[in-house]
Amino acid sequence: MAESKTNLLGMTREALEAFFIDLGEKKFRATQVMQWIHARGVDDFDAMSDLGKALRAKLKDVAEIRAPKEVYHDFSKDGTRKWVLEMDGGGKVETVFIPDGERGTLCVSSQVGCALDCSFCSTGKQGFQRDLSAAEIIGQVWIANKSFPPRTNMGERNITNVVMMGMGEPLLNLQNVLPALELMKDDFAYGISRRRVTVSTSGVVPGIDDLGEAIDVSLALSLHAPNDELRNELVPINRKYPLAEVMAACRRFLARHPTNSHRSITMEYVMLKGVNDTNEHAHQLANLLLDSGVPSKINLIPFNPFPHAGYERSSNNQIRRFQEILMAAGFVTTVRTTRGDDIDAACGQLVGQVNDRTRRSERWRAARIPVEGIDAEPSSRDHTRSTAR
Repeated sequence: MAESKTNLLGMTREALEAFFIDLGEKKFRATQVMQWIHARGVDDFDAMSDLGKALRAKLKDVAEIRAPKEVYHDFSKDGTRKWVLEMDGGGKVETVFIPDGERGTLCVSSQVGCALDCSFCSTGKQGFQRDLSAAEIIGQVWIANKSFPPRTNMGERNITNVVMMGMGEPLLNLQNVLPALELMKDDFAYGISRRRVTVSTSGVVPGIDDLGEAIDVSLALSLHAPNDELRNELVPINRKYPLAEVMAACRRFLARHPTNSHRSITMEYVMLKGVNDTNEHAHQLANLLLDSGVPSKINLIPFNPFPHAGYERSSNNQIRRFQEILMAAGFVTTVRTTRGDDIDAACGQLVGQVNDRTRRSERWRAARIPVEGIDAEPSSRDHTRSTAR
């Protein structure tokens, strides 16, 4: 039986250097191939013109550049892009690109499904299937990056920010997330600043420590409640790692990189009507963060309903009042704008009905969207959506 080929897509510069040395080649070949794969989006060794013919033939025998399978993509009228990607074994995840002026943020998944079962999140209702490999994680960035026209200036980037806020809990798959983060930051791959690569966690304390020890990136905490009693209900992992432990881990994370000034943790807080959105909750949240000593920015997220969720979105007036209380306490507080909801890509609603939606969209795509490239008109459909973290 033929040996499987090595997938180069998820390999860091260091791993690629070792790969080429094992082939009897010079390690500088790693940076050449990284640029072809990530900066240029090339997956054909024959197109790598600065590699010798013999090396290209050798690579075709032992290696491949294999990304997840793109089964569906769509444009929102607000410029948001969404991809449904199929992994080995049939599991599917979604990846979403959100443009905002000169900023382009890509929301990336780390697992198929999620084991944490936050009460307001439909991804958790699907259960956990498996971790994504490093190639499957960075493959989402690779696919999104290829959807844009080739860059004429290598200093310009369509994807300026990456957030690990899609499907799954990144810190429960750190062994595969870390190589992908390294590639996002590597100047020979995507060259994204450490401050523009953000890992979001529900509060996995050992993972926060391991992340801070391994790499310098930004951290976001899916907080969603100002006290343990309520957070135990909304974010069940809080029963294992209560707020005091999570906040202590956040302090340790920031302390590991003291030379990186202006550091703070982004606190994500979904706004649930009558559940966690009262004025008293706002005061409790301010006190929690002040007492914790964790420099914090707060991102209020209007809840995006899904069938049988059991929750409603807070009113705009109450969200505004909540924000005002936090700002009066000295916190930079933003309200996340809902983007891409016409293509089922709004924040907090990834992949809840993806299998059904993909079956429907495959028929629609066959008539309207060629799979190679994204050139369709923005979608005007308004599906009911589901929720991820």
